[in-house]
Amino acid sequence: MSWLKAAFHSSSHSKGKGRAHSPPSDAPPEWEPCAEEVRPLGVHSDAPEQDYRAAETFCRTHPPQPSRLLSSESIERIRALGCGAWGLEVPTAAEGPRFRGRIDNGGEKPRSGVVRVTSDYRCPDSCIFSTLPILAGLYDTRGKEGVYYEVKMIRVPPQPGSIAVGVACRPYPGWRMPGWNRLSAGFHTDDCSKFFEDPDGGRQYAGEFAINAGDVIGMGYRFAAGEIFWTHNGRSLGTAFTGVFMPCEQYDVYAAIGITGPGEAELEVNFGAGWDFEWKEGNDWKVQGHVGMLSGGLGGVDDDLPSYSTYSRDRPVLA
Repeated sequence: MSWLKAAFHSSSHSKGKGRAHSPPSDAPPEWEPCAEEVRPLGVHSDAPEQDYRAAETFCRTHPPQPSRLLSSESIERIRALGCGAWGLEVPTAAEGPRFRGRIDNGGEKPRSGVVRVTSDYRCPDSCIFSTLPILAGLYDTRGKEGVYYEVKMIRVPPQPGSIAVGVACRPYPGWRMPGWNRLSAGFHTDDCSKFFEDPDGGRQYAGEFAINAGDVIGMGYRFAAGEIFWTHNGRSLGTAFTGVFMPCEQYDVYAAIGITGPGEAELEVNFGAGWDFEWKEGNDWKVQGHVGMLSGGLGGVDDDLPSYSTYSRDRPVLA
């Protein structure tokens, strides 16, 4: 059973057989998938067994990072660039880098603010993370409905190759697609399945349809219900999971892009600085509007935010 499910569920509930207990009325919403069919295979047939076992070991030995304040340098970048401050980085050495390809943060005008990713033909299962969290636990969500970003498919690898659009808490095994392991979710283009902490094949989501070059997949998170959903060419595909990453103040959640071959993949990632979102409501859900106001009204992007060291010295409970 996954780390988050174990916190909220018994093993029978995680298999959809009913609740083992009733939470107190003031508890945050529990994680729930929508009631689609669970696919019988997936990771255990698509990925090497040693990768699965290595990821389980990684998650046991690397606990999730606590939420933290952004550095002063990051705050200055947000002031200067807005949503353009968000980019992508390859996994760190500790997270197992395997990505083969190129990441271009920023691009040239008129595509400035767009992150372009190109993978090599034989890129193995890889996960690429945003440079800044899109859901930051220590920052205030009051007055904000959610956060959202989009990915445009320039070149989609043929099956069994796939691109995954998702989120993850760090550290996360960089050799695994988002949605396969702890505190991660992903929509996978090969079969249009949704995953949340699911190493067993995912769930059907909004019916099967082909993802083609030029299509735009968006991902949103609604604060009030801890709701994850995806969009396709500006159309919401409906609620995928609820009650995840709650309570929000405990988690820093990063955008996570998964790529696997065979076949080259090419895509563009927009955190709000590149183009108007295809899903029009998302233009009010840009990451900059959330990551900037500290919880408790301690300051915003336009104020003089304390650095992590200053804030932790004054409030050691958050250090």
